[in-house]
Amino acid sequence: MTVTWEELDWERLADGVGRCRLPGWDCTVGLVLGAGGALMVDAGSSLTEGGRLHEAARRLAGHRVTHLALTHPHFDHVFGAAAFGGAEVYGAYGATGTGALFAPGGQGREALRADAVAEGLDARAAREAADALAPVRHEVRGERRLDLGGGRQVLLADVGPGHTGHDLAVLVPGSPAVVFCGDLVEESGEPQAGPDAVPEHWPDALDRLLDLGGDDALYVPGHGAVVDAAFVRAQRDALAARFGVSR
Repeated sequence: MTVTWEELDWERLADGVGRCRLPGWDCTVGLVLGAGGALMVDAGSSLTEGGRLHEAARRLAGHRVTHLALTHPHFDHVFGAAAFGGAEVYGAYGATGTGALFAPGGQGREALRADAVAEGLDARAAREAADALAPVRHEVRGERRLDLGGGRQVLLADVGPGHTGHDLAVLVPGSPAVVFCGDLVEESGEPQAGPDAVPEHWPDALDRLLDLGGDDALYVPGHGAVVDAAFVRAQRDALAARFGVSR
C-alpha cells in the first residue's frame, strides 16, 4: 500500500519527486518515481538507515528501488547502499577506483570506515557497512539518461571534480526541474573541503550544475534546505574567493 510523502516525513519537491533530511549528519536523500522504476539518490550512513530508506521508498513507490545513484564517495551518503539489493548502482566515472568502492583520497574502504567512526558512527555499524560495500556497476562518464517508465526521464551527470574527485549530479526534468547536487552545494553550513576535494575545479562544477538546471530549477544540497539558482551562484562565487580561483 502506497502512502503520501508527508505521512513518512518526506518533502515533496515535484510530481513523483521528493527528499528526506536524515538525522545525525543532516544528509539528504532523494527519490524519483516512475511508472515502472524508482531511483534513490544516495543511501544514508549505515545499513540500518539504508534499510529504513528502502522500506520508505517501497511504500511510496509500491515496489522496490530499481536504481541507486551515489553522488559522491563519503560514508554518510553511501554506507546504506547494500540495503538496496537488486538495484542498479551508479556513480561518477572513476569513483570505484581499483575495486574498493568509493575510496576518499584513494585509501579504500578502510579509510571510509575510519572516517565514519571519527565522525561519530558506531564502530560496529561502520565495519558492517564497509564490509558490505561492492563496486559500483555503472560509472557515468559525461551524461547518462535513465528511463523509469511512464515518461519519467532522469539525467545523471558527472559534473566533478569539486567536493570530491568524483561528483555525480541528478537532474529530474519537469516543472520545476529538480537537481540533486550532493555536497557540491551545502545550505546548512559552509561547504566542507576534505583531503579528497579538488578546490580549483569546484566553482566550475557549480557552473555545470547551473547549466543542467537553469534559473528556475530547485537545487537540492547534500545538507540543508532546498535552494535556488541564485544561492548556487553565490556559493560558487564564495568558493572561488575562498580557494583563490579566478573567474
